[in-house]
Amino acid sequence: MNPVYITKACAVTAMGPDLESLYNGLMDQKSGISKITRFNTQCYTSPYAGVITGLDHAKKSSLIFQLSAMLTEQLGTIGSDTFLISASTKAGIDLLEENITKSKMIPKDLFLSSLTEYIALKMGLNNKGININSACASSTIAVAKGASLINMGAVDSVLICCMDIVSEFVFSGFSALGAMSDEPARPFDKNRNGLSLGEGAAAILLMNEKKIKACGNSPLCRITGWGIASDATHLTAPAKNGDGLKLAIKKACKKAKISTDDIHAVNTHGTGTKYNDSMEIAVIHAMFNPNQVIANSIKGAIGHTLGAAGGIEVALCVKMLQKKMMPGTIGFLDPEKSTQKIISPDARPLTGDCILTTNSGFGGTNAAIIFKKI
Repeated sequence: MNPVYITKACAVTAMGPDLESLYNGLMDQKSGISKITRFNTQCYTSPYAGVITGLDHAKKSSLIFQLSAMLTEQLGTIGSDTFLISASTKAGIDLLEENITKSKMIPKDLFLSSLTEYIALKMGLNNKGININSACASSTIAVAKGASLINMGAVDSVLICCMDIVSEFVFSGFSALGAMSDEPARPFDKNRNGLSLGEGAAAILLMNEKKIKACGNSPLCRITGWGIASDATHLTAPAKNGDGLKLAIKKACKKAKISTDDIHAVNTHGTGTKYNDSMEIAVIHAMFNPNQVIANSIKGAIGHTLGAAGGIEVALCVKMLQKKMMPGTIGFLDPEKSTQKIISPDARPLTGDCILTTNSGFGGTNAAIIFKKI
């Protein structure tokens, strides 16, 4: 089996136009969540979201393509034989809103396939790629899929591009579900009452050793394990005991040939909803030493970016391993029971040489990835 390395990691979030802005903003305890002006929120639960400066809703194209352009500009040249995997839950859904209100035909750019085609053309790739849509675990699963393809020797390099935008369509849906907070989200806080939506994008370039040598790239870190599992419990709520997430983590550890005792840091899904955060804390206590492991969530700072969430957090994990520091959890003011020592609003040093990131989504989907510093 071929080792899998990350050689590029880029991000665009409400915190700024690149990964450095995100990491520094989190370290400085800043937040990119603010009141929305893109559409009227009077009828919805919340006026807050993490939106990106520079996206122009007045243009004819979907915001998703503007966001894609902002992301791909950071990548530079990518080998044309690189396999493409995109991850998005709704792609150009803002075009549906516009065309329904104006009674127009649904445009091709609304579909998920148009996103992979756009990126492939923009990057000069030989293949049009595939899109993975698995709710909020989409891009984590995309990274796992890319790592698996390289690990098995099917391809030498994989580019994962993930993104989702804040649209009124999605905003109204989460509002109707009662899942959104009326204030910026407070992950793991005992007074949390829901999530804040956000938009963002990330690109992760994976390579095997042969491709790295041929391209002259330098590996940033190694992906050693990954796992995917399902709760099979509920359409939107996670299993309270976290069995699906536990199984995903166990699979990732088995692949990495380590035990959970070797993991001292966890980047959680941490949405700020009552049931998700309770489930994750239960899993951490069940699988890790609570006196040894530290964990955080970034969704109180940039919002829940849906299909982009996992990819952004993968990119951030690369930065955390490089800097040997884990940013604190924005919005974590009054600790939920059993979160003491594990979650903190302050940045803390990383111990050990690996980090775990997890994401969970509607339909009970769960994914986990383990990174090891070079």
